[in-house]
Amino acid sequence: MSDEAKKTEKTSWFQGLKAEFKNISWPDRKTLIRETITVTVVSVVLGVIIAALDMVLQYGINFLV
Repeated sequence: MSDEAKKTEKTSWFQGLKAEFKNISWPDRKTLIRETITVTVVSVVLGVIIAALDMVLQYGINFLV
């Protein structure tokens, strides 16, 4: 492939990337904060559930052994 063809290919790729970035719809501040809080709360709740299950299973295994 010639140098000019590579240069054209890269330019075309960057133009496509630029066009795609124009199509992105970013959330507004209120939505972003609400979704961030939701993800954080769900992560903490799942962490607590996993920790509780781990403790129960560990207690059960230690009881059997």
